Amino acid sequence: MTLTDRALATNAGNFALGNEVFELLGATFLRSATSPDIYDANHVADARPTTTARIEEFLAAVDREYKAAKHRRFEVDYRTPPEFVARLVLEGYDREDGLLSLLEGELLGPAPKEFAIRPLETEADWEAYWELMLQDWREHIARQKRKVSDEIARQMFETKRLKQPPVQYFMAYVRDKPVAYFNSWAGIDGVGQVEDLFTLQKFRKRGIARALIHHCVADARAKGAGPVIIAADPKDTPKGIYAGMGFRPMAVQSHYTKHLDG
Repeated sequence: MTLTDRALATNAGNFALGNEVFELLGATFLRSATSPDIYDANHVADARPTTTARIEEFLAAVDREYKAAKHRRFEVDYRTPPEFVARLVLEGYDREDGLLSLLEGELLGPAPKEFAIRPLETEADWEAYWELMLQDWREHIARQKRKVSDEIARQMFETKRLKQPPVQYFMAYVRDKPVAYFNSWAGIDGVGQVEDLFTLQKFRKRGIARALIHHCVADARAKGAGPVIIAADPKDTPKGIYAGMGFRPMAVQSHYTKHLDG
Protein backbone atom coordinates (compact mmCIF):
# COMPACT_ATOMS: atom_id res chain seq x y z
CA MET A 1 0.00 0.00 0.00
CA THR A 2 1.40 3.39 -1.00
CA LEU A 3 1.68 6.30 1.41
CA THR A 4 -1.15 8.01 -0.48
CA ASP A 5 -3.37 4.96 -0.02
CA ARG A 6 -2.51 4.80 3.68
CA ALA A 7 -3.37 8.48 4.06
CA LEU A 8 -6.69 8.01 2.28
CA ALA A 9 -7.40 5.04 4.56
CA THR A 10 -6.81 7.22 7.62
CA ASN A 11 -9.13 9.91 6.29
CA ALA A 12 -11.82 7.32 5.56
CA GLY A 13 -11.26 5.73 8.95
CA ASN A 14 -11.85 9.05 10.68
CA PHE A 15 -15.22 9.37 8.96
CA ALA A 16 -16.10 5.84 10.07
CA LEU A 17 -15.43 6.35 13.78
CA GLY A 18 -18.65 6.33 15.79
CA ASN A 19 -20.86 5.33 12.86
CA GLU A 20 -22.35 2.12 11.54
CA VAL A 21 -20.03 0.74 8.85
CA PHE A 22 -20.75 -2.16 6.52
CA GLU A 23 -19.55 -3.54 3.19
CA LEU A 24 -21.93 -4.04 0.27
CA LEU A 25 -21.21 -4.69 -3.41
CA GLY A 26 -17.52 -4.01 -2.78
CA ALA A 27 -18.11 -0.55 -1.31
CA THR A 28 -18.03 0.87 2.22
CA PHE A 29 -21.29 2.26 3.58
CA LEU A 30 -21.38 4.66 6.55
CA ARG A 31 -24.66 5.31 8.30
CA SER A 32 -25.95 7.00 11.46
CA ALA A 33 -29.52 6.49 12.60
CA THR A 34 -29.27 9.34 15.11
CA SER A 35 -27.61 11.85 12.76
CA PRO A 36 -29.10 11.10 9.34
CA ASP A 37 -28.47 14.57 7.89
CA ILE A 38 -24.70 14.59 8.44
CA TYR A 39 -22.72 13.94 5.28
CA ASP A 40 -19.63 12.63 7.05
CA ALA A 41 -21.75 10.02 8.86
CA ASN A 42 -23.97 9.00 5.93
CA HIS A 43 -22.17 8.32 2.68
CA VAL A 44 -20.64 5.65 0.48
CA ALA A 45 -16.93 5.22 -0.22
CA ASP A 46 -14.91 2.83 -2.39
CA ALA A 47 -17.58 2.54 -5.10
CA ARG A 48 -16.18 0.43 -7.95
CA PRO A 49 -18.96 -0.42 -10.48
CA THR A 50 -18.09 0.13 -14.13
CA THR A 51 -20.83 -1.36 -16.31
CA THR A 52 -24.30 0.10 -16.72
CA ALA A 53 -25.88 -2.95 -15.11
CA ARG A 54 -23.54 -2.87 -12.12
CA ILE A 55 -24.05 0.86 -11.64
CA GLU A 56 -27.84 0.42 -11.71
CA GLU A 57 -27.60 -2.39 -9.15
CA PHE A 58 -25.30 -0.31 -6.98
CA LEU A 59 -27.44 2.85 -6.99
CA ALA A 60 -30.55 0.80 -6.20
CA ALA A 61 -28.75 -0.69 -3.20
CA VAL A 62 -27.75 2.79 -2.03
CA ASP A 63 -31.38 3.94 -2.20
CA ARG A 64 -32.47 0.95 -0.12
CA GLU A 65 -29.80 1.44 2.55
CA TYR A 66 -30.33 5.21 2.86
CA LYS A 67 -34.10 5.39 2.54
CA ALA A 68 -34.29 7.45 5.77
CA ALA A 69 -31.78 10.04 4.54
CA LYS A 70 -32.59 13.20 2.59
CA HIS A 71 -29.39 13.04 0.57
CA ARG A 72 -27.10 10.69 -1.32
CA ARG A 73 -23.35 11.18 -1.10
CA PHE A 74 -20.29 9.44 -2.52
CA GLU A 75 -16.61 9.88 -1.71
CA VAL A 76 -14.57 9.83 -4.92
CA ASP A 77 -10.81 9.67 -5.44
CA TYR A 78 -8.31 8.52 -8.07
CA ARG A 79 -9.42 4.89 -7.60
CA THR A 80 -13.08 5.52 -8.46
CA PRO A 81 -14.07 4.28 -11.94
CA PRO A 82 -14.71 7.18 -14.34
CA GLU A 83 -17.84 5.43 -15.59
CA PHE A 84 -19.37 5.70 -12.13
CA VAL A 85 -18.34 9.34 -11.72
CA ALA A 86 -19.87 10.15 -15.11
CA ARG A 87 -23.16 8.63 -13.97
CA LEU A 88 -23.18 10.84 -10.88
CA VAL A 89 -22.62 13.90 -13.06
CA LEU A 90 -25.46 12.83 -15.37
CA GLU A 91 -27.80 12.48 -12.39
CA GLY A 92 -27.12 16.00 -11.18
CA TYR A 93 -24.83 15.38 -8.23
CA ASP A 94 -22.95 18.44 -6.98
CA ARG A 95 -19.18 18.11 -6.62
CA GLU A 96 -17.06 19.53 -3.82
CA ASP A 97 -13.32 18.93 -3.59
CA GLY A 98 -11.27 18.42 -0.47
CA LEU A 99 -7.50 18.84 -0.43
CA LEU A 100 -5.54 16.33 1.64
CA SER A 101 -2.03 17.41 2.62
CA LEU A 102 0.66 15.40 4.37
CA LEU A 103 3.35 16.31 6.89
CA GLU A 104 6.26 13.85 6.97
CA GLY A 105 8.93 15.82 8.83
CA GLU A 106 8.85 18.56 11.42
CA LEU A 107 6.58 21.57 11.21
CA LEU A 108 8.15 24.60 9.54
CA GLY A 109 8.13 28.22 10.56
CA PRO A 110 8.51 29.96 13.89
CA ALA A 111 7.94 28.16 17.16
CA PRO A 112 4.38 28.56 18.43
CA LYS A 113 3.49 31.10 21.07
CA GLU A 114 2.48 29.81 24.48
CA PHE A 115 -1.24 29.30 24.99
CA ALA A 116 -3.17 27.15 27.42
CA ILE A 117 -4.34 24.09 25.47
CA ARG A 118 -6.34 21.41 27.23
CA PRO A 119 -8.17 18.23 26.19
CA LEU A 120 -11.93 17.98 26.46
CA GLU A 121 -12.72 15.84 29.48
CA THR A 122 -15.92 17.03 31.20
CA GLU A 123 -19.48 17.87 30.25
CA ALA A 124 -18.64 21.53 30.84
CA ASP A 125 -15.81 21.18 28.31
CA TRP A 126 -18.19 19.75 25.74
CA GLU A 127 -20.73 22.52 26.33
CA ALA A 128 -18.00 25.10 25.76
CA TYR A 129 -16.95 23.22 22.62
CA TRP A 130 -20.55 23.30 21.39
CA GLU A 131 -20.70 27.08 21.78
CA LEU A 132 -17.55 27.44 19.69
CA MET A 133 -18.79 24.95 17.14
CA LEU A 134 -22.04 26.85 16.72
CA GLN A 135 -20.06 29.98 15.80
CA ASP A 136 -17.98 27.93 13.36
CA TRP A 137 -21.13 26.46 11.83
CA ARG A 138 -22.83 29.82 11.38
CA GLU A 139 -19.75 31.30 9.70
CA HIS A 140 -19.61 28.31 7.36
CA ILE A 141 -23.28 28.60 6.41
CA ALA A 142 -22.99 32.36 5.89
CA ARG A 143 -20.05 31.87 3.49
CA GLN A 144 -22.14 29.41 1.48
CA LYS A 145 -25.16 31.74 1.57
CA ARG A 146 -27.39 28.89 2.73
CA LYS A 147 -30.22 28.71 5.23
CA VAL A 148 -29.72 25.59 7.32
CA SER A 149 -31.07 24.85 10.78
CA ASP A 150 -28.75 24.76 13.79
CA GLU A 151 -30.20 21.28 14.37
CA ILE A 152 -27.79 20.05 11.67
CA ALA A 153 -24.91 21.47 13.69
CA ARG A 154 -26.20 19.66 16.75
CA GLN A 155 -26.25 16.36 14.88
CA MET A 156 -22.70 17.03 13.75
CA PHE A 157 -21.67 17.77 17.32
CA GLU A 158 -23.09 14.44 18.48
CA THR A 159 -21.14 12.55 15.81
CA LYS A 160 -17.94 14.22 17.02
CA ARG A 161 -18.55 13.14 20.62
CA LEU A 162 -18.81 9.53 19.47
CA LYS A 163 -15.28 9.71 18.04
CA GLN A 164 -13.58 10.42 21.40
CA PRO A 165 -11.73 8.22 22.10
CA PRO A 166 -9.69 7.54 19.98
CA VAL A 167 -9.91 11.07 18.53
CA GLN A 168 -8.75 13.63 21.08
CA TYR A 169 -10.35 17.09 21.02
CA PHE A 170 -8.52 20.15 22.36
CA MET A 171 -9.47 23.74 23.10
CA ALA A 172 -7.16 26.74 23.41
CA TYR A 173 -7.82 29.32 26.11
CA VAL A 174 -7.15 33.04 26.51
CA ARG A 175 -7.66 34.32 30.08
CA ASP A 176 -9.37 31.00 30.82
CA LYS A 177 -11.89 31.54 28.01
CA PRO A 178 -12.08 28.83 25.30
CA VAL A 179 -11.44 30.57 21.98
CA ALA A 180 -10.36 27.85 19.53
CA TYR A 181 -10.40 24.12 18.92
CA PHE A 182 -8.67 21.35 16.97
CA ASN A 183 -8.34 17.57 17.25
CA SER A 184 -5.87 14.76 16.70
CA TRP A 185 -5.94 11.04 15.98
CA ALA A 186 -3.16 8.47 15.72
CA GLY A 187 -4.85 7.15 12.59
CA ILE A 188 -4.33 3.90 10.70
CA ASP A 189 -1.13 2.10 9.70
CA GLY A 190 1.11 4.81 11.13
CA VAL A 191 -0.53 7.78 9.36
CA GLY A 192 -2.20 10.19 11.79
CA GLN A 193 -4.66 13.00 11.26
CA VAL A 194 -5.27 16.48 12.67
CA GLU A 195 -8.59 18.04 11.86
CA ASP A 196 -11.27 20.70 12.24
CA LEU A 197 -9.44 23.91 13.14
CA PHE A 198 -11.48 26.90 14.30
CA THR A 199 -10.69 30.14 16.15
CA LEU A 200 -13.16 32.82 17.20
CA GLN A 201 -12.87 35.75 14.82
CA LYS A 202 -11.58 38.35 17.29
CA PHE A 203 -8.81 36.00 18.44
CA ARG A 204 -7.42 35.26 14.99
CA LYS A 205 -3.93 36.23 13.81
CA ARG A 206 -2.48 35.80 17.30
CA GLY A 207 -0.74 32.47 16.69
CA ILE A 208 -3.41 30.36 18.38
CA ALA A 209 -4.03 28.20 15.31
CA ARG A 210 -0.29 27.56 14.91
CA ALA A 211 -0.06 26.55 18.57
CA LEU A 212 -2.97 24.12 18.18
CA ILE A 213 -1.45 22.57 15.06
CA HIS A 214 1.86 22.00 16.85
CA HIS A 215 0.06 20.58 19.87
CA CYS A 216 -2.13 18.18 17.90
CA VAL A 217 0.63 16.95 15.58
CA ALA A 218 2.72 16.19 18.66
CA ASP A 219 -0.23 14.40 20.27
CA ALA A 220 -0.83 12.19 17.21
CA ARG A 221 2.86 11.32 16.99
CA ALA A 222 3.10 10.57 20.70
CA LYS A 223 0.37 7.97 20.10
CA GLY A 224 2.17 6.24 17.24
CA ALA A 225 1.71 8.33 14.09
CA GLY A 226 4.58 9.27 11.82
CA PRO A 227 3.22 11.14 8.81
CA VAL A 228 0.16 13.28 9.60
CA ILE A 229 -2.58 14.42 7.23
CA ILE A 230 -4.82 17.45 7.29
CA ALA A 231 -7.83 18.29 5.09
CA ALA A 232 -8.67 21.72 3.70
CA ASP A 233 -11.27 23.39 1.53
CA PRO A 234 -9.48 24.33 -1.72
CA LYS A 235 -11.49 27.58 -1.83
CA ASP A 236 -10.45 28.69 1.66
CA THR A 237 -7.22 30.24 2.97
CA PRO A 238 -6.03 27.60 5.51
CA LYS A 239 -4.58 25.41 2.75
CA GLY A 240 -1.83 27.98 2.23
CA ILE A 241 -1.13 28.18 5.96
CA TYR A 242 -0.77 24.41 6.14
CA ALA A 243 1.57 24.39 3.13
CA GLY A 244 3.72 27.05 4.78
CA MET A 245 4.00 24.84 7.86
CA GLY A 246 5.27 21.87 5.86
CA PHE A 247 2.15 19.97 4.80
CA ARG A 248 2.56 19.03 1.13
CA PRO A 249 -0.47 18.54 -1.14
CA MET A 250 -0.99 14.82 -1.59
CA ALA A 251 -4.46 14.01 -2.92
CA VAL A 252 -7.81 15.49 -3.85
CA GLN A 253 -10.88 13.71 -2.56
CA SER A 254 -14.16 14.75 -4.14
CA HIS A 255 -17.60 14.56 -2.57
CA TYR A 256 -20.58 14.08 -4.88
CA THR A 257 -23.88 14.96 -3.20
CA LYS A 258 -27.52 15.09 -4.25
CA HIS A 259 -30.36 16.38 -2.06
CA LEU A 260 -33.65 14.54 -2.43
CA ASP A 261 -35.83 17.30 -1.00
CA GLY A 262 -34.95 19.82 -3.67
